[in-house]
Amino acid sequence: MVNTFEYDFSQQQNSVWKGKTSFSTGLYIDGKFVDGAEGKTIDVTNPADGKVFAKVSEATAKDVDLAVQAAHKAFKTVWGLRFPGSQRGKLLMKLADLMEQNADELAALESLDNGKAFATAKGFDVQQAAETIRYYGGWCDKHHGKTIEVDEHKLAYTRNEPFGVVGQIIPWNFPLLMFAWKLGPALATGNCIILKPSEFTPLTAIRMAHMIQEAGFPPGVVNILTGYGATAGSAISSHMMIDKVAFTGSTLVGRTVLKAAADSNLKNVTLELGGKSPNIIFDDADLEQAIKWSAFGIYFNHGQCCCAGSRVYVQEGVYDTFMQKFTEHVRALKVGDPFHPETFQGPQVSKVQFDRIMGYIQKGKDEGATVHLGGEQHGEEGYYIQPTIFTDAKPGMTIVKDEIFGPVVVVIKFKDEADIIEMANDSMYGLAAAVFSRDISRALKTAHDLGAGTVWVNQYNKLHYQVPFGGYKQSGIGRELGEYALANYTNVKAVHVNLTAEL
Repeated sequence: MVNTFEYDFSQQQNSVWKGKTSFSTGLYIDGKFVDGAEGKTIDVTNPADGKVFAKVSEATAKDVDLAVQAAHKAFKTVWGLRFPGSQRGKLLMKLADLMEQNADELAALESLDNGKAFATAKGFDVQQAAETIRYYGGWCDKHHGKTIEVDEHKLAYTRNEPFGVVGQIIPWNFPLLMFAWKLGPALATGNCIILKPSEFTPLTAIRMAHMIQEAGFPPGVVNILTGYGATAGSAISSHMMIDKVAFTGSTLVGRTVLKAAADSNLKNVTLELGGKSPNIIFDDADLEQAIKWSAFGIYFNHGQCCCAGSRVYVQEGVYDTFMQKFTEHVRALKVGDPFHPETFQGPQVSKVQFDRIMGYIQKGKDEGATVHLGGEQHGEEGYYIQPTIFTDAKPGMTIVKDEIFGPVVVVIKFKDEADIIEMANDSMYGLAAAVFSRDISRALKTAHDLGAGTVWVNQYNKLHYQVPFGGYKQSGIGRELGEYALANYTNVKAVHVNLTAEL
């Protein structure tokens, strides 16, 4: 019997949305909500109080295979290039409309499930996710091949053809947004999908499955499987009938996905992985703006951003002033109930993450860095951590090298341009970076010298669905968003047509 999740958000004391939600929490396979093959369920925990509040079906390898068979049938019969791009676009546009019509419910689910502030979930996550889906709806009939002039004896052209069945594994830090980043370009290019959300944050993906059904997507085109990485995720990565897998998460797990793909059918892989991003404040920067953006760069989404500005480098001439004002700004950040309208930072997503971050804070202390601010649990209930600032950190320290994925930043003094480029690029990661300076020539030269896939100038953590996002080095393979993401989900076929009788 498929479980139903029912919740009255009026019981959230501070919530600005007092609505109710009710929907099935089964696996979504071939257009239907079903129990997992083994009949097991996964407990879903509210990170604000650590209590279980929902159960969802658990997918195993058997369910992955059923979903793959359904997706393969849909691709061969009702989807892919048999379903005109203009019609795919209409379905994606309708899905975006449904997301906007249900924005409050989606935001509330995201806050309950993930712990992020409701205002952020509605104003950023839901809004950006819907706009991403609508953006790729517009691409459906515009992603063309090319005619290539060779000579008068030959017609040569290319076709952009979908892979067929695509596996997608998304993380828990931006559940709805990552759902849209993955789903949009894959559907726009005509693929069928097996998507696994994180077991920590499955609710918005399941709710989206209901909207996909309502929008009118043919059965089997999109399949949503809630399950664990070691079982369902592993089965997706290694399934012989999945021709492409896209993963967002840690670099450690990304290696596992890549190996499983290689060991099975050598399937195409894109990876969006971790980061330890440098944020550089030059002495001629607008300090007020640099302070606000630096705080947003690390503490947004509780520090649970792969591109978080977790290494802040401040030029020695303004270091003391920056530290004074930055500390005051961070102290004023509101940490607490995700449903309170003034909350900026909610709890970490799980006890596992809470313990991991607190372990890194202790490691920083043990290795000789100074806790300038924070460093402790916030409150007595839930997985809240105080916004934390470390100083006196040296390049080889663990908190300078490792991705902490929490509200913890190290602030380091630097001397000049040559000094900072070497320090900033001294990382196995290369996802993002930022530069703050009024001198646009210096800012752009620095941006070009940084080994990162995204560089912000005089801002931080501002992404856009039209602009590609991805990393250098061990931060990933391929690009999300924009026109660039379409290439992740298509094969290019070259067709040569002989126009003469001659050999």
